[in-house]
Amino acid sequence: MAENFDPKRTALLTIDMQNDFLHPEGAYGRANQRADAIAALPERIRPLRDALRAAGGTYVSAQFTLVPGPNDEPLISPHLKELRPFLGKGDFAPGKFGHQLVDELGPADYTVEKVAYSAFYQTRLEFILRKLGIDTVIVGGIVTNGGVASTVRDAHLRDIHTVLLTDGCAAFKDEVHAATLTALGSLGPQMTCAEAAAMAEGAT
Repeated sequence: MAENFDPKRTALLTIDMQNDFLHPEGAYGRANQRADAIAALPERIRPLRDALRAAGGTYVSAQFTLVPGPNDEPLISPHLKELRPFLGKGDFAPGKFGHQLVDELGPADYTVEKVAYSAFYQTRLEFILRKLGIDTVIVGGIVTNGGVASTVRDAHLRDIHTVLLTDGCAAFKDEVHAATLTALGSLGPQMTCAEAAAMAEGAT
């Protein structure tokens, strides 16, 4: 991977690294839906973001969005409402604190609003990558078995090369995270954030 690595054709893509997921005052924090593995991600990913940018690469943040509907009630899928009944008005709404990328990683070079698991589903992500000539994405974020896995699979279908960050994504259960990494092993290389940062630094 390292010998063929071109940072200018590469984007770091993080999934759902937002205040409503990670900040204590966000929707998940208020509902006590937290995990240490998830909380550790921003500081682990940041050095990779910096190294890739220094080498000429791009950082894209894909952010889960609940579009406000009538009376500001979120337009939310029934399965998600059942799974996360605490989600309500203002949560993950564009322009709100909770929707924003966490401070440790902001600002991104490009931000993509997404309404489902995959960052490619009904978004402008592929348009941005194609226009920038990017054919490799380094993927991290949350959760490994949800948005991360769906995005990696969709990138594979589009012939976009993926590098999955083994310690740059997380789930609410460690065993689910580990099983998902195994399941995605055939779709592209996997490495730690430090290994990916070193690869970017070696390309400068």
